[in-house]
Amino acid sequence: MSDDFMLDTDDLERRMDGAMASLKTEFASLRTGRASASMLEPVMVDAYGSMTPVNQVGTVNVPEPRMVTINVWDKGLVGKVEKAIRESGLGINPQLNGTIIMLPIPELNEERRRELGKVAGQYAESARVSVRNVRRDGMDQIKKAKADGLSEDDQKFWEAEVQEITNRHITLVDEALETKQAEIMQV
Repeated sequence: MSDDFMLDTDDLERRMDGAMASLKTEFASLRTGRASASMLEPVMVDAYGSMTPVNQVGTVNVPEPRMVTINVWDKGLVGKVEKAIRESGLGINPQLNGTIIMLPIPELNEERRRELGKVAGQYAESARVSVRNVRRDGMDQIKKAKADGLSEDDQKFWEAEVQEITNRHITLVDEALETKQAEIMQV
């Protein structure tokens, strides 16, 4: 009956790629001692009754290698943006200058570098878990097809396909983590 079973490997691949994209975004938010506008991406501000990304309440600039500035558009939100940055865990102390918030990026010490390396490891582990969840979904589809009459040979073929896609994405996660940790530890 189910000889025409086709697992949508493109869908599994796309979902695993989504986990990788999410990991890259999280890695971009980890600072490495150099200023970057992307380090503020995870910071959310309570603006107008909803949580809003910082880049939607002001202009984020990097005028020099160790400084990020935010020109907040609404004067009433300056305090909320400052508070959100202080509570974000970035380890940056904002300085106010009217509607401009300046974020001097301090030099990273050895302890802070190790901490950031651990955070990067946590992000990578969460990406691995996401990839494995997609793998589990694929395997569940195969098991259901097996119950509907899929042959054992076909079942083994599809399971091998799903595992190969999973292994490739786990390797990508590990490589991205290695690169990010090397970047963090670089003085």
